[in-house]
Amino acid sequence: MTYHPKSDFIATMIERGFLADCTDYQGLDEALISGCKPAYIGFDATAKSLHVGSLIQIMMLRWFQKTGHQPITLMGGGTTKVGDPSFRADERPLLGPEQIDENIAGIKKVFSAYIDYDSDAENKALMLNNAEWLDGLNYLDFLRDIGRHFSVNRMLAFESVKSRLDREQSLSFLEFNYMILQAYDFLELNRRYGCVLQMGGSDQWGNIVNGIDLTRRVLDHEIYGLTSPLLTTSDGKKMGKSQDGAVWLNAEMRSPYEFWQFWRNTTDADVGRFLKLYTEMPVDECDRLGALQGSEINEAKIRLANEVTALLHGAEAAANAAATAREVFEKGGVGDDLPTLTLSADELGDGMSIVQVIVKSGLAKSGKEAKRLIAENGAKLDDAPLTDAGLMIDAGALSSPIKLSAGKKRHALVQLG
Repeated sequence: MTYHPKSDFIATMIERGFLADCTDYQGLDEALISGCKPAYIGFDATAKSLHVGSLIQIMMLRWFQKTGHQPITLMGGGTTKVGDPSFRADERPLLGPEQIDENIAGIKKVFSAYIDYDSDAENKALMLNNAEWLDGLNYLDFLRDIGRHFSVNRMLAFESVKSRLDREQSLSFLEFNYMILQAYDFLELNRRYGCVLQMGGSDQWGNIVNGIDLTRRVLDHEIYGLTSPLLTTSDGKKMGKSQDGAVWLNAEMRSPYEFWQFWRNTTDADVGRFLKLYTEMPVDECDRLGALQGSEINEAKIRLANEVTALLHGAEAAANAAATAREVFEKGGVGDDLPTLTLSADELGDGMSIVQVIVKSGLAKSGKEAKRLIAENGAKLDDAPLTDAGLMIDAGALSSPIKLSAGKKRHALVQLG
């Protein structure tokens, strides 16, 4: 990247590693130094929470606002009814309006931790829902006014579509329309709010370019697209996944302690990069911490976990998570903030196998995995090796909480309730 930006936003994106591509670096840079400009990222409501894979986009919107511009979070109340086919092997399950609205309500909770929607400033963030303009579209009018600007040949050439067809996997007409609807979002946001920029992951490049092309054709306005890299960890895993499933951002789906622990377990090679992307620490300090070796890198990982958790859940939650980790790992204690499974006397009955308890606690996904964990000496009960897969847990055994461990880093409390 040899372009030397004038705007604070693009300089930050380049310096901190957010930038994969841009449709016109110089044009966007000039637009951003001319005053406060709106930009958006769209989020489809396919679950009740976003996960860590979306955090890079949320941080881009945060930096956009911090550098003096107006972020727009666009909820996909309309597009979620269709489903984005980009780089998917199969069609997304279709959700009903009630489920979509419920998912949007859950997702909205996260954004206010990162973005200011309430100030009186010129760059106060907007939260919009594309159902506002998509739900009322007249199909014939839409085909005539918007559809005529799209070349099927060009749409088939986009990598996100081509990869699906090359594998001879079905792509429904419903899904094929998704990219037209997303392009129309950009047109409407430019028409209604003067939005000049769409951002997203690099898998959204084709959809973003479509929106720019449509807006230029219909309104003759100059607008731009900017993408972030699709992140994987240094060992090749998709960002946002962990050993026990998706790393959700909503506290009720992933506790602050578990979220903190995810970042604490970052691979050594990723620490410096993640500090730049997911915290607001100075870049020089991120590089210094990322270059630490041996046991010193663990302090950098704790700093990463503290900073990222504080941004999402608040400083107190981060401090509590760090304190629990010290209690569990350094002192061999229980810790007040561990994930907790509460079992009733009725559930326990005459006794529940330790294998079932391990699965219910979330430390294993299946009984087979729990048995393997025990057989390979990876399970502990109250910090002592757990070797008997046939052990039964009854109400008496839970007269005080017990601590279960899977390996050195994953723990849960089990108590009677």
